[in-house]
Amino acid sequence: MDFQDVMRSRRAVNFFDPDRDVPPEDLDKILETATRAPSGFNLQPWKVAVLREPAQKAKLRALAWDQPKVTEAPVILMFLADTEAWKTYSPSFERQFSYLVETGQRKPEDREAFAKAVASLYGETPEKSLAFAVKNTAFFAMTVMYAAADLGYATHPMDGFDHDGVRGAFSIPDTFWIPLLMAVGHLKPGTAVAPPKWRFDVDDITYTLPD
Repeated sequence: MDFQDVMRSRRAVNFFDPDRDVPPEDLDKILETATRAPSGFNLQPWKVAVLREPAQKAKLRALAWDQPKVTEAPVILMFLADTEAWKTYSPSFERQFSYLVETGQRKPEDREAFAKAVASLYGETPEKSLAFAVKNTAFFAMTVMYAAADLGYATHPMDGFDHDGVRGAFSIPDTFWIPLLMAVGHLKPGTAVAPPKWRFDVDDITYTLPD
């Protein structure tokens, strides 16, 4: 699908067909495409939990404002933002620095300088670590929605849920923040898709800096 068509056709739909699945190979394709999303220092501080089992989705629905789409959609994605991916010896840091050395962009002796640069941006305060993780995971999640739309799937991002409740119910480590959940599937037959919502014009979103 043309990118402009993806942008204009994508909707956050509320009603999913419970009888139409998302084959694992299609979901893998969507997620693989989304891994191309931009990432600060290429640390890619995101994970995604895939919920398909009815019991798992029912448990999540009870913590997500009882939204029917949580159990009706064949797939629910739980996005996890790793607030410690910037740390030295984390898998993200180690793989990225190894890549930089292997490709000749850094030398082994640059490790300490690279670690300091990363820490200065993302590790000075808990707020910076959280912002780093959530911002990058949001890039990834948005790309998932575009990739799904390109394959003909409907999605709905959700931030209406009990964050701490979900963390506890699914034993999510404290190092992860959960920015959003996402339903993935097909629009329920007979359901009308709402027309595009209004958006600000370019002039409205252009901010003029003071002199």
